[in-house]
Amino acid sequence: MRGNWATLLLPINDDDSIDFSRLADEIDRLIAAGVDGIYSNGTAGEFHNQTEAEFDAIQQLLADRCRAAQMPFVIGACQPDPRISLERGRRAAGLGPEAIQVILPDWWPVTIPEATDFLTMAAEAAGPVPLVLYHPPHAKRVFAPAELAVLLKSVPQVVGVKLADGDSVWYEQARQHLGPWGIYVPGHHLATGVEQGVAVGAFSNVACLSPSGAQRWTASMADSLNQALGIEQRLRIFLDDHVAPFAKTQSYSNAALDKLLAAIGGWADIGTRLRRPYRWIDPAVVPELREKAKAALPEIMP
Repeated sequence: MRGNWATLLLPINDDDSIDFSRLADEIDRLIAAGVDGIYSNGTAGEFHNQTEAEFDAIQQLLADRCRAAQMPFVIGACQPDPRISLERGRRAAGLGPEAIQVILPDWWPVTIPEATDFLTMAAEAAGPVPLVLYHPPHAKRVFAPAELAVLLKSVPQVVGVKLADGDSVWYEQARQHLGPWGIYVPGHHLATGVEQGVAVGAFSNVACLSPSGAQRWTASMADSLNQALGIEQRLRIFLDDHVAPFAKTQSYSNAALDKLLAAIGGWADIGTRLRRPYRWIDPAVVPELREKAKAALPEIMP
């Protein structure tokens, strides 16, 4: 599972229902973009705000369309409640994904033994399907690379970790401790992760902006890494100047930012709306931001 993995975003109707017709079209457009894979039920997929019947319907739709197109897919069985997460993992395993993504239980901070126990149960629930641990920076407890290595060595079914990277000291620690696992850094840091010899890919916010553009950028890292790093620098500046302030000054969620990126890219009819009670960004800001993105990132924008 290498390269550019695009997240599945939920199109939400005005009555707070999921628009499965638009969701199917979104999957088809991701497949047509030629991304390395598609994953569901990350933060931007609003896994924390859907019923179990909706969870099953989303995963079935994804599996059916991806299998027909021979597109690799990963299912997120993430849920702060460990019991719900384990049941989601059992059902997801039957759909034959490349992997199942899980988070650690999140109501109370877990110790390393508790985290190990949960991942052991998740591996049993997933059967032959490997696991990817999603370990976001807003988790109740964030493990350092050395701690993660202790945890993961006990559960060989975990083949990768999606996490936030850090400075040069963090990358040195990651090289020292996390070599046996696939490491997935934030999408807009992928060129740095590759340069540092740590990242094998990203479950990517850049693919929210443009799946095909993110794929081109990822592919360019194989033979034009310096150029890819230059694009990353402009990408970081664009996000810092025009997208991150919605979170820093107005307290919008990461899911709201990712849906804003998709609206700026305009590659599918997803919309910026989130499921209530979470607030979404007014789409009126999109046209101006789209022009800024085109000017800053011509290699990525469609």
